[in-house]
Amino acid sequence: MSTLTLNRPAAFAPTLTVFVLTALLVSGQLYVVIPLLHDMALGWHSDQGALTWLVTAFAIGYGLGFLLFGPLSDQYGRRRLLLIGMPVAAVATALVAVSPNPAVAIALRLVQGVAVATFPPAGMAYLSESVEPRRRVVAISAITGAFLASAVLLQVVGQLTVDVLGWRGLFVLSAAGFVGAAFALRAVMVPDVRRERTASFLSVYRAVPSLLVKPALALRYVAVLVLLGGFVAVYTGLQLSGIVTSSTEMLGLRAGGLPSILLVPLLTPWLARLSAPVRAVVFLGLAAVVLAAIGVTVPGAVGLAVLLALYVAAITAGLPALNESIAMLAEGSRGTALALFSFFLAVGSSLGPLAAAAFPGFDLLMYGLAGAMVIGALAVLASRAVTSRRR
Repeated sequence: MSTLTLNRPAAFAPTLTVFVLTALLVSGQLYVVIPLLHDMALGWHSDQGALTWLVTAFAIGYGLGFLLFGPLSDQYGRRRLLLIGMPVAAVATALVAVSPNPAVAIALRLVQGVAVATFPPAGMAYLSESVEPRRRVVAISAITGAFLASAVLLQVVGQLTVDVLGWRGLFVLSAAGFVGAAFALRAVMVPDVRRERTASFLSVYRAVPSLLVKPALALRYVAVLVLLGGFVAVYTGLQLSGIVTSSTEMLGLRAGGLPSILLVPLLTPWLARLSAPVRAVVFLGLAAVVLAAIGVTVPGAVGLAVLLALYVAAITAGLPALNESIAMLAEGSRGTALALFSFFLAVGSSLGPLAAAAFPGFDLLMYGLAGAMVIGALAVLASRAVTSRRR
């Protein structure tokens, strides 16, 4: 498949502003529900643990959407896909706001996840094609940072505004945000170029099975699964456990991870001295140690905030290391391999809330997640051994 050269690059500042805000809104839909679970349970006379399916359903749809829309954006154009996806996301989000019961809301969250998944693959591909080459690294780094920051920011927004707007009002506000995103994207994105199709539509999906049966890649996907799954499980567990009774303390714990997300990328020149697989093992190990420490000590609010900030730093550094370590094994199918990376991130996100609800105590959850991080580190080490034997 060949693509014609764009007539003009995208305007950098307005494009980056719109894309960062859209990334925060899109990815944040996974996390914004976590601080709303209590109010939703009261409104529906339901159990908070059962409502974790609202997070899981969205993550499932989000993950499936990655695999579907990456190839579709290649076929039909980035701008066209986003100008369809954002209005659909707005409708699905608005319908969640008027859901009469949890079953309907869970089904609509699945649809919402699929709809918003148009943005990450099409948006990242658009930036790599349409922004001036000297500014592409900055643009892509900013979007990646926004995806990570949304995990903290949207939980904070949810907690701060739920008493004023109610959980339904927050979904209405998100729906309005998607409408605004559609108009803003239409304004800043340059038109799609004509694409010459040299392969069938289904051919773009044929690389998926061949990548999944490669032992080294499969082991690294296991690590991806546990890393983000643990992240979502920790914050869901905090919400469900009741160990933090003050809303102010809970707000501080959620916001405390934001400095790590902002500061860790500044260490990239030093971290890059280690190979990507080694970095992944180091930060999975660090995550395991921190989670075990939380389980053993069950610290007060200040101690917990410090440990959670360290844990978020491990996640922030570990994810790009895993991304890079997977890309280096993908050979001629890097795009598909990284789409699978995003898919397994979403699958991990879908399992995290279920894990949080399954453990009878927050300390036991921390021990279980620490064990999962160890398994992830061992999987990366095993993948290196497999790769070395084949050389």
